[in-house]
Amino acid sequence: MRRLVAACITATVLTGCGSVGADDPLQVTDTLTAAEPAHAPRAATTPAGNVRPAPPTTLTTYLPGILATVHERTVSLYDTRDLNRPPRTLELPGTPATLRATPDGHLLAPQPDADLVARIDPATATAEQLRYPGGPLDATPVPGGLAVALRADNTIALPGGARATGFQRPAELLTLNGEVHVLDTLTTSLTPIDITTGDKQPALRAGTGATRTTADRYGRVLAVDTRGEELLAFDTKPLIMKQRYPVPGAPYGLAYDPARDLAWITLTATNELVGYDIAGGEPREVHRMPTVEQPDSVTVDPDTGRVYVASATGAGLQVVTP
Repeated sequence: MRRLVAACITATVLTGCGSVGADDPLQVTDTLTAAEPAHAPRAATTPAGNVRPAPPTTLTTYLPGILATVHERTVSLYDTRDLNRPPRTLELPGTPATLRATPDGHLLAPQPDADLVARIDPATATAEQLRYPGGPLDATPVPGGLAVALRADNTIALPGGARATGFQRPAELLTLNGEVHVLDTLTTSLTPIDITTGDKQPALRAGTGATRTTADRYGRVLAVDTRGEELLAFDTKPLIMKQRYPVPGAPYGLAYDPARDLAWITLTATNELVGYDIAGGEPREVHRMPTVEQPDSVTVDPDTGRVYVASATGAGLQVVTP
């Protein structure tokens, strides 16, 4: 098995400051295709924990006491104290591309086909619809408002009118250490941008097919490389890859438990959930268990350590307490 690889390439090698094209060092081919989860086999092993019925679910996230999931245009809000109770539901005008919890206890659900970002209040199961023409793919809170990734022109819209340009598919945004970090799933690269001006900072490749990102309590960006089957960790001051660790099985879903320093990753090729302790110099596998079929999304309650895995084919919502 390959071991950890410490990346010694400095971020200044790949500037990422101009438009991305065939001559850009972050782009290795003229034909770009975003990585996708593997087509999972039928589950051959009984999933760990408990499984409750649920429709095909593409997105999950956790707020204190609430598990939020997405099925097509429907956002469901489960009371985690009693998951057998029917969830409150909210029908959106469009299908969300991402679902993110905000520090003030709300949810953001960008809907690219409706040109809207829903700001959902889970206490009332109502949404304020914010209009963002151009097909919003993701949104994250920044000082003064939201940073929003737009599909039509592959830019990042920032409060005050600034734009960050030159992306191919800015699919995920993370606000970390005073910057927005953009995961481009076509060039499979990570680029910090200045929140005020939109200026792009030095960028780095993120494996060969990164799909999901999150931040840990050390100020790092964690990324799942689905095509390259790795867990990547980037320091952000400056941006440099510090860890690469093999994760066979087409890793896709990613969640982080800051209380236990666990990165939870779903393996869509094998219907498994793996937990890695990331507090040390390299990830260390500490949990592995069977999941529901096609486990495309995962989230975690950091208070209890409970992990929620959702099936994208309707095989149910799995609840695991490690």
